[in-house]
Amino acid sequence: MEMNTPPRSTIRLTRRGRAALIAAGAVAAATAVAVPLLIIGTDGAADRRPTSLVVPEGWRSGQVYEAVDKALALPPGTTKKSLGKARLKLPADAEGNPEGYLFPATYPLDEGTTPESLLSSMVDTANRRFGGGHVTAGAQRSALNVYQAVTIASIVQAEAATRADMGKVARVVHNRLERGMPLQMDSTLNYALNRFTLDTRESDTRIQSPYNSYQRMGLPPTPIANPGEQAMRAALQPTPGDWLYFVTVKQGDTRFTADYAEHQRNVAEFNKHQESRRDRDRERRQESPEPAK
Repeated sequence: MEMNTPPRSTIRLTRRGRAALIAAGAVAAATAVAVPLLIIGTDGAADRRPTSLVVPEGWRSGQVYEAVDKALALPPGTTKKSLGKARLKLPADAEGNPEGYLFPATYPLDEGTTPESLLSSMVDTANRRFGGGHVTAGAQRSALNVYQAVTIASIVQAEAATRADMGKVARVVHNRLERGMPLQMDSTLNYALNRFTLDTRESDTRIQSPYNSYQRMGLPPTPIANPGEQAMRAALQPTPGDWLYFVTVKQGDTRFTADYAEHQRNVAEFNKHQESRRDRDRERRQESPEPAK
């Protein structure tokens, strides 16, 4: 049976599986998620270039471009500008945008490495990992093509608080798509706004963007990050369940439900926990004032 979405002014899903009630034009801010740091291997010599580049799961293409520029000691923006001549083997649906296909892995660097060769290696790796028959079959079982499956995997990568939650988050995405409900994921809003935050305001949900999954139905037009294999596996084989909502009340306590009233209670508990955390932070700051300069 198709289920209607509760009023958008009342409920939202958020990045990393958190949610809050929108009230008085704003929502309770959650603790910011740390952006992964660039990890570059070296051969031990301080004056020599790195020997490898690690692309973490969930990095966006912009982060990868910046990391490649730094690793190869190139002026900022060089790698992004190289896309036009990189000749990447992307699916037709990507329309030249490599988002989702810069596969998270460790890539060796040598004197002959260029932005074009490095990006090509990432895309070729993604094609190998995403191009198997089991991936195609898994996508077809859900009436998706592989590019759509990668897009779902990118949302799962951004939203799941833990790897254990990935399958459940994927099920929420599938259930909402099947019921014609908007995804209402803050991760897609953050992608549109080029930011990393959990503090989403009601005004953000009204932005004009194809990545606004509050206003637009279905999947965003491209992936919103570069997912790893576990997120892709979750997208293709989501955990069985009827869940439509999820909220991480506190670290290690993510709750999934199909009942809107139950979700509201979980969200209220989340908000209470966040307020207590903010009170503790204020008390610590008062007890430990900054030293005079």
